[in-house]
Amino acid sequence: MSQLSAWDHPEPLALDTAPLPEYGSGSLADLLPTLAAGMGVPGLTPSIGELTATDRACVFLVDGLGWEQLRAHPDEAPFLNSLLGTSRGATGRPLTAGYPATTATSLASVGTGLPPGAHGLPGYTVRNPATGELMNQLRWQPWTSPGPWQPYPTVFQLAHEAGVHAAQVSSPTFAQTPLTKVALSGGTFHGRLAGEERMDLAAEQLAAGDRSLVYTYYAELDGAGHRYGIASDTWRGQLMYVDRLAQRLAEQLPPRSALYVTADHGMVDIPFDEEHRIDFDTDWELRAGVALLGGEGRARHVYAVPGAENDVLTVWREVLGEQFWVASRDEAIEAGWFGPRVDERVYARLGDVLAAAHDDVLITASEREPKESALVGNHGSMTPAEQLVPLLEVRS
Repeated sequence: MSQLSAWDHPEPLALDTAPLPEYGSGSLADLLPTLAAGMGVPGLTPSIGELTATDRACVFLVDGLGWEQLRAHPDEAPFLNSLLGTSRGATGRPLTAGYPATTATSLASVGTGLPPGAHGLPGYTVRNPATGELMNQLRWQPWTSPGPWQPYPTVFQLAHEAGVHAAQVSSPTFAQTPLTKVALSGGTFHGRLAGEERMDLAAEQLAAGDRSLVYTYYAELDGAGHRYGIASDTWRGQLMYVDRLAQRLAEQLPPRSALYVTADHGMVDIPFDEEHRIDFDTDWELRAGVALLGGEGRARHVYAVPGAENDVLTVWREVLGEQFWVASRDEAIEAGWFGPRVDERVYARLGDVLAAAHDDVLITASEREPKESALVGNHGSMTPAEQLVPLLEVRS
């Protein structure tokens, strides 16, 4: 038997093996349009066919509460686990977050009812074609005008215009952020620091209209996962608190209401060794021909030096193709990673090359991204642990 030569490379992962989000039928982008359409808001489609219309709906989004992680912790979250059978209209199935499975992208999908290729927040950091700089879409740095970046109305705005009582209940920190403006504005914003106060006020806001659409949010579970990992006592303690918050809200629902507990993504813990963490900043092969590295460790946007796009794609596929789905921009668009369409203004925000993790592995950047490279828990790709999120339902 002949030995492999140094020039032979294993076959890269086929792009059609990537488990695509269920855009148009079971993704986060389909949730609010389905709920608002059920309240008679014009111009919206009830895409999640399993859901039954209700006059008052509250979405409680828990940052980082993945479907697989929830199911793996019945002792820490007994109330939420008791609702698993109610998920997605009592089918017991999850939703998909959308690609990439990251907070800025998912919150924009939730609020606008559009997939990432349309709303235009397709990653943690992406290139701004107007400046050539990377833009952090979670922190909105460097600042850019929110309206042109995401010009579509939110579902809350459409609901408010149709006479539905629309409200968001969240931390006061988020009241005036550009991300809130482009993704979640419309109706009224109510800032409360304590989780219990948010749950109580969300129930009050539900009762404030004959038709009500209310959103509330909790971020600290995600923060615990990033810093300490989903195997940590800190993360489990946060999950126990989230379980109590959800039960508190469920027990206060006014008549004709439905509560939906969901999330923006799941999470995976990545070991701290060279096998699982590939450092872009010290890897000359991966750096060759690359002008900017965007995205995050498990969902990279790679921007090539003009003219080097094909070479970068070839190298990244050869080096990483067994562990990542590696695609050109046009291949990823054609495969539907960002939804059924990508708007013209969004096209150049996407990397010339995209790398989505299949295995438990990261592309870190120890020098340019020291904080992100030190995270224990990570997310972004299309694996079930990251993509699948609950849609637990309680009705009054």
